[in-house]
Formats: sequence, structure tokens, C-alpha cells
Amino acid sequence: MSSARHSRPGLTTAGALRVPQITAVFWLVKGLSTAMGESVSDYLVGVMAPPLAVLLGFAAFLAALVAQFRAARYRAWTYWSAVAGVGVFGTMAADVVHVAVGVPYAVSSLVYAIALAAVFASWRATEKTLSVHSIDTPRREAFYWAAVMATFAMGTALGDLTAVTAHLGYGPSAVLFAVLITIPAAGRYWLRWDAVLTFWTAYVITRPLGASIADGLAKPRSSSGLGWGDGPVALVLALLIAALVAYLAVSRSDVQPEPAEQLETVRT
Repeated sequence: MSSARHSRPGLTTAGALRVPQITAVFWLVKGLSTAMGESVSDYLVGVMAPPLAVLLGFAAFLAALVAQFRAARYRAWTYWSAVAGVGVFGTMAADVVHVAVGVPYAVSSLVYAIALAAVFASWRATEKTLSVHSIDTPRREAFYWAAVMATFAMGTALGDLTAVTAHLGYGPSAVLFAVLITIPAAGRYWLRWDAVLTFWTAYVITRPLGASIADGLAKPRSSSGLGWGDGPVALVLALLIAALVAYLAVSRSDVQPEPAEQLETVRT
């Protein structure tokens, strides 16, 4: 390993890929993590003082993100722990803006969309690409997680906008976003739409989709839910995520080949 790869001790190893291969399991875990983030956030806010819940959510998110940056390269447990941390804290960030400050979901959705666009514009201008297959430096990874955080916050606000503000309810909102997510998937598969555009579009939509499903399962019947409770739903989702991440950690089926490995594969 070259000395350049050791030039930033304690941070992302330059030249090592930092995110997983995009597979069906990736989308499954991503969807489950968005649903879990919604349930965990609502559960914590319900069982303790909201400021304390937000503080704990931020601390867990920060710890997971630090662990992710300190890892030499992609590791399933550290990566998905960071995603889960973003899921919980991103939900809290969107909810606090609405509940505590009184900002309408339509406004917060727009603000987070502008923030996401700003992250993408800065990322593109600086790195010349938004591809998740090029996350191999600390700066690119910082842009990546900033985008992920913005997508979670915006997706949370969008889900509440359709379910609560537009009075669709959680079930119809889930159906709406399930239909919407097929558009980038179909466009990529059949029409060969741009891979980066379709990835990030689907990534945004998974957030309100997962949140709508989680709320539909957890919230009381009086609020158009099934009444299972935030705690039980969060626990089941966490167990499912843990099982899938354990599979990924053992099988390493989602580890992207390093550039040198890719070249060697082509030669052989």
C-alpha cells in the first residue's frame, strides 16, 4: 500500500472505496433503515424529553459517522450504522423544525431540497462527479454523507407532507412513493437513464416510502395506522437490518473491487 494511502491517519484512507456496491440488498437495507429511523425517532421522543432525545440521536449519529470515517475502507457494520444514525437524527431534525419551530412541511421540504441541491452543486463543482463508485477520499466522503443527511431530512418532510398535510394517510402515502420509486428504476433498467441521476432520485424516495410504511404500522388506528407501536416496529426493523448487515459482513458480496482489482480482473 502506497504512502499516500496513509497520509491522513484517523480519516478515510485515500484511494479506498468507502460505500457498498449497489445491489438489491443495498436497497432493502436502505429502505428498512429509513423505516427504522422514523420509528426509533418517534419512540425516543415519546418516552423521554424531546431535547434529550434529539441530543442522544445526534450523539449516536456523530459516533457512528466518526467510526465510519476512521475505518480504512468500506465495512458493512460501520457503514450501515452511520446510515441508521442518519435515519434517526435526520428524522428528528425534520420533525423538530416542524413541531418546535412551527415550520410547515411544505416549507421544510423545499428548504431541505435547496440544501441538497447546494450539496450536489458543490460536490459536482469540486469533484467533477457525483458517482457513489468514486467515494475514495475524505472530501468525497464528506460530500456523500452531507447529501445522505439532506436526503433523509427532505424525505422525512415529504412523507409527512403527503400523509399529514395533504391528508392522504400513511397507507396511500406509501403507495404513492412506491409508485414513484419505480420511475427511476424503470428509467435506468429499460431506458438507460443516467445512473447517477436515477440512483439519487431513488435514494431520496426511499426515505418517505420507508417512513410512511413505518408510521402506517406503528401509529394508532385513529391516525390511519395499524397501532403496533413505535417501539415494537423499531425493534423488528432493527433485527431485520442486523441480520442483513451480518450477511453482508460475512459474505462481502457488496464490497466494491478496488481500482487495482478491477484492472486485474480485466487483464485476466
